[in-house]
Amino acid sequence: MEAVDKKKISHLHGMLSRARIITTISHVHPDGDAIGSSLAMLEFLRVMGKDAASVFPDPAPDSLSFLAGEMPRTDILSYSGEPRETVARLQASDLIICLDFNDFTRVEGLRDILLATQAPKVLIDHHKDPDLTAFDLAFSRVDVSSTCELLYHILLEMPEIQGDPSRLPQAAAHALMTGMTTDTNNFANSTYPSTFAMAAGLLRAGVNRDDILVHVLQDYPLRRLRVLGKLLDSGLHLTPEGVAWMVLDLETSASYGLTEGDTEGFVNVPLSVRDIRMSIFLKQESDTCLRVSIRSKRGFSALALARKCFHGGGHLLAAGGKLWIGQDVASLAEVPDFLERNIADFFSSKNGVIEAQVQVNE
Repeated sequence: MEAVDKKKISHLHGMLSRARIITTISHVHPDGDAIGSSLAMLEFLRVMGKDAASVFPDPAPDSLSFLAGEMPRTDILSYSGEPRETVARLQASDLIICLDFNDFTRVEGLRDILLATQAPKVLIDHHKDPDLTAFDLAFSRVDVSSTCELLYHILLEMPEIQGDPSRLPQAAAHALMTGMTTDTNNFANSTYPSTFAMAAGLLRAGVNRDDILVHVLQDYPLRRLRVLGKLLDSGLHLTPEGVAWMVLDLETSASYGLTEGDTEGFVNVPLSVRDIRMSIFLKQESDTCLRVSIRSKRGFSALALARKCFHGGGHLLAAGGKLWIGQDVASLAEVPDFLERNIADFFSSKNGVIEAQVQVNE
């Protein structure tokens, strides 16, 4: 990636220095990149002596709870669990740092709260097409692996760090490596020379990557393996276009006692098959909504499909969205037909193919 604009970094440092109460916020269903970037920023703000906290629309999944470490409980708030405290925190802030989302719709229930606050807002994000009008200062780059990588390069330029990763708080360095690792699927996609430079810098600074890998890859409950086996055995469907799809309904989730984060990475599994071009995983969240995750191999745009069929967005090879029962389909039983029909239309559409190729060439 090209160097981050030093004038913008100087502007950001001035905003951080002047602010007294600073809050970070990230998107719904926070993943490793959202949590890692938020907590890394939180640790840096502590170095600056700020009254700092991180808020999320939803709690972190159990598989990523290790990132919080020994942080005080009051420093990390979730809107779904602590709505009053979360709203009060945002309203009291005199600077809000928005991490790993490109417009306020990604915070869902907190959108109106953010819009109503008078505090300046800073964006640090790596998704396409940000709503730059909503932010007072924006660091928006798509030529990085993750928001954690972008934040790493920003923090290195801060006077407190002076380009030396070893000057980062250890908890911040740990969080940054975790977020980058999860968002690249352990260096399997969306990596750049700057990504490996970041990893090398953090390793030299003492980050224990083996410990991170144990937490993010080898610390799941047995129920995760059992439900994945069930889905692969009887719930995996293949289309003539080379698309694999799976649907996890509420009844199955309840029968296995699944919690948030247990199905992380399921969408990637079918891509290990030679002839599968794209994988779609749908997890029912309520009687009216399914969360959609899409991954694709190079040459096929997960992003284009998410935008066309699932009210979504994301990255070229990794995207997501929602499917609404009552709006997109009449019932859960109609989801298979919806998928088969729209997948066939997408791959046969001239416009869809052109969009996929344009995205690949960017």
